[in-house]
Amino acid sequence: VYNNKAAWGSSHNLKSADTEGNICPNIDILKPTEEQVKLIVTEGLGVMPAFGEEGILTSEEIDAVSHYVFTSTNK
Repeated sequence: VYNNKAAWGSSHNLKSADTEGNICPNIDILKPTEEQVKLIVTEGLGVMPAFGEEGILTSEEIDAVSHYVFTSTNK
């Protein structure tokens, strides 16, 4: 979901996904909570669109990517 369907790798830096996007914040440094990721992915923030409101990602995909980002950055 992170790299393919949502294509966030072109925007965000996330070591575990082997991405070095430089448009948006470095997720490895931010270390967001799972709830923060879920809220931002669902509702959007700043230039990042809402992936939940438009039906781009299912609630299951949002849960999965939120868990992935959280566990990847909080080891």
